[in-house]
Amino acid sequence: MNTIDQFSFTDVRALIRVDFNVPLDKELNISDDTRIRAAIPTIQKILKDGGSVVLMSHLGRPLKKLKEDGTVDRKKFSLKPAAERCGELLGLEVAFAGDCIGDSAWAASKGLKAGQVLLLENLRFYKEEEKGDAAFAEKLSLHGDFYVNDAFGTAHRAHASTAVIAQYFPKRKCFGYVMAGELKNASRILENPDKPFTAILGGAKVSDKILIIEQLMNKVDNLLIGGGMAFTFVKARGGRIGSSLVEDDKLELARNIIVMAKEKGVNLVLPVDAVLADKFEAQAQKKESSVDEIPDGWMGLDIGKDSQKLFSEVIARSKTILWNGPAGVFEFEPFSAGTRAVAEAIADATSHGAYSLIGGGDSAAAINKFGLAESVSYVSTGGGALLEYIEGKTLPGVAAINE
Repeated sequence: MNTIDQFSFTDVRALIRVDFNVPLDKELNISDDTRIRAAIPTIQKILKDGGSVVLMSHLGRPLKKLKEDGTVDRKKFSLKPAAERCGELLGLEVAFAGDCIGDSAWAASKGLKAGQVLLLENLRFYKEEEKGDAAFAEKLSLHGDFYVNDAFGTAHRAHASTAVIAQYFPKRKCFGYVMAGELKNASRILENPDKPFTAILGGAKVSDKILIIEQLMNKVDNLLIGGGMAFTFVKARGGRIGSSLVEDDKLELARNIIVMAKEKGVNLVLPVDAVLADKFEAQAQKKESSVDEIPDGWMGLDIGKDSQKLFSEVIARSKTILWNGPAGVFEFEPFSAGTRAVAEAIADATSHGAYSLIGGGDSAAAINKFGLAESVSYVSTGGGALLEYIEGKTLPGVAAINE
């Protein structure tokens, strides 16, 4: 694996694809800077070597959310707040280019001196980025002498800046610390996990997780299912789930997974009780019931106390743990106890020697919300990319560096 440690960046202008796709509040302040923090060590290594840095990233989907007059909302989707936060974390000024291509942007990057950092404006202001347009990638390549991909969160996309651009740096390309760390940690789970190996999958839909379930069936000892997707399994085996989230067209698939687990000797664990709400909101009325006896007009929004205990006991016996997807609607405080219990059980198992990988997205948000990011082995920055890697798919952003 070509990593940043194998190269010296003295007098080199490094073009780094980072993942600064961070959440912004209504005032356009960054509400979670985890992804910016993750990129800092890669930037610092290049600056310490005596190089300069040009950063490029996307933010949101500006072309899908145009203003009423049909134009791009350049203020709402600007990376300027990310430049300011990155500068604070580095302890130096990060210059900001108001575009990612064009004469003014190229002049800004060309004029960089050793020790200086520039962030380009949102790549997705151009449709060519997501299309993987080679001419656009070539224009971006003019910003640097060396290409570093450190954006694991978009490694599963064959976009101009994540994969196509690498061809313009045939011998001068590598992974940054984020990418290298992600691949190393994912490989640890895929190749030789210590047993017992437990995967905890949550989230809304079985259909989103079917490929990963099939892959994990050949590796795990325990598969714990929480979140909205659990109710499809409960209904598939004849339970009453009230108005809980369900994929009726996936009931047969859920039955097949239950059979597959038996055949492969995998301990498939479903919740036994649920915390119910009479509507989907934080202030809803709540009560608890058995998971397969939910009354009409009520929906399960979290796992109950018995399920928390059951899940925690399995996690405590585990030596390798993969968590992807919350146990309930943890964004609503009254329905966050199940996800918190899973997070605390994983942290506790880690403190007793287990290896734990938190699979990006909502699971990473949960582990951060509960203040436990430092108490687990690794928190992935890329939910979708990690899932596809574990599913056995080739990630274009990885392949482009390895070629």
